[in-house]
Amino acid sequence: MDILNQNRNKIELPSSMIRILVIGFVLLVIILLVSGKSFLTLNPGEKGVLFKRFSGGLEKDKIYSEGFHVIMPWNTMYIYDTRIMESFEKLEVLSRNGLNIKVDLSYRFYPVADDIGNLHTKIGKNFHESIIKPEIRSSTREVIGKYLPEELYSTKREAIQDEIFTQTSAALKKKYIILDAVLIREVALPQTLKTAIENKLKQEQESLEYEYRLEKERKEAERRIIEAQAKAKANQILNSSLTENILKDKGIEATLKLAESPNSKTVIIGSGKDGLPLILGK
Repeated sequence: MDILNQNRNKIELPSSMIRILVIGFVLLVIILLVSGKSFLTLNPGEKGVLFKRFSGGLEKDKIYSEGFHVIMPWNTMYIYDTRIMESFEKLEVLSRNGLNIKVDLSYRFYPVADDIGNLHTKIGKNFHESIIKPEIRSSTREVIGKYLPEELYSTKREAIQDEIFTQTSAALKKKYIILDAVLIREVALPQTLKTAIENKLKQEQESLEYEYRLEKERKEAERRIIEAQAKAKANQILNSSLTENILKDKGIEATLKLAESPNSKTVIIGSGKDGLPLILGK
């Protein structure tokens, strides 16, 4: 009997260890499954909003910042990237005169970090496709529809770009999204229209250049007239100031200086015109 009891004791020990191992394995599996939902890390630029399944639903007023967080496994953390993002859009729009124009846009945007709870409740994480793209398309078509192709191609491009941005930005701001910029990257017109616009711009440039040359010549002519008038006035003033006595006095001074020079000469007093001395060289 003692031998049988000893054998039974030997058999019971391994079975208890097996139960412990099974329980430990089950707990390990549960921990692994739960830890994937309970332990979360938000990366730089990310914000989170928590949905509590059994106690109130979405916490719209509490925003979780980047870093490590522990939540209950039955709750869900919705994570949003709040950094500036860029996207592109190619559109075919009609100008004011009904011509088809292809426009290539780029735009930058980001969700308002403090309002991602409202954003998630009213729109959801697919806000780019459901809100931003439709607003960009609608504003672009509406704005470009007010302009002629040549204005979009040359003179009014920046104004059109700013108008699209202003209109779209106002609409997105109401939906907790900030539009950072809208850029018109390329405008594609029908080739015949493009050639006609380029020729028109070339002719306008040549006309401006011709007007510049005319203006330059006109100013040069005015300068010459002013210069001639100044010379005439100076001569008039000079002539009015040169009396007969002054001229004689100047002639006498010149004669005296010449007479003092070492060169041989003959001076005949009173023999010159107007009674001035006549100087004869050797």
